Formats: sequence, C-alpha cells, structure tokens
Amino acid sequence: MAIESILLAVGPSDKTRLEELAETAIDIAGPTGAEVTIAHVFTEDQYDDVIERLEFASAGDADPDDVADRHTNVRDIAAMLDSADVPHSTRGAVGEHGDEIVSLAETTGADLVIVGGRKRSPTGKAVFGSVAQEVMLNAPCPVTFVRGDE
Repeated sequence: MAIESILLAVGPSDKTRLEELAETAIDIAGPTGAEVTIAHVFTEDQYDDVIERLEFASAGDADPDDVADRHTNVRDIAAMLDSADVPHSTRGAVGEHGDEIVSLAETTGADLVIVGGRKRSPTGKAVFGSVAQEVMLNAPCPVTFVRGDE
C-alpha cells in the first residue's frame, strides 16, 4: 500500500518530542511524496483558553483549523516540514483527543497516523488511559507511535 496521506497528531504535551515527530513524518513522506496533515485537538476548556489568549472576539469567530495553525507546536512542526520540502496542511478539532484524531484520520483519508506518547506502566495506562493507545486501537489505518523519554 502506497502512503499518500499522513496525519501527524501534535498536542501540547509533545513539545519535547517535536523533532522526533517531524523526523518520523519526513522519513516516511519524503520518499513517497505523501502530504502531511498536522492535526491538533483541543478539549473544550483548552479551546476556550486559546481563543481568549489569541484574542478572537468569541469562540464562534474562530475556526479550529485557524486556531490550530497558530499553535506554537504546530508552527514548529510546519517549519521543520517546510525545511524538508514536505507538503503539509493543518487541521484542528475540538473534543476528546483520541476520538477526534481517529475522526480526522477518517475524514482526511489518512493512510498512516503518527502519534507521540510516553512510556507508561500497564497500571498507568489502565488508570489514566492513553490517547495514543485509543488511536492505535481505533484508527482506520496503521499508526506509528513515537515514544518520548519523559
């Protein structure tokens, strides 16, 4: 199966692994010419906070794609993809992280999802859940997990 479309999920906790996420996307997209969609999902509370910080008049005046495009982590990843001449776009969503990443993978027709996370004990996963685990179990395509050290 040829990879033509990659969904790269980037969240606020990915600051320490942006380079690894970008390198993974570049390594996969570069040889295939795939387009990368940088996805950022906000919870309702996060979205309201960001709307206020970015000085939008109201949440109704803000488009999740535009809000995501202005997020520091998204801009940093976009700059790395630009440097490698990898075509990309940005998508934003508001809701539960795992559900929205899976939904974006479906609506963008992604052939691959790249998601970051950290090493956790089995008990930690059971008690706190894992966005990456939810995406791996429910995505409509293969998922590449980029593990951080924290």
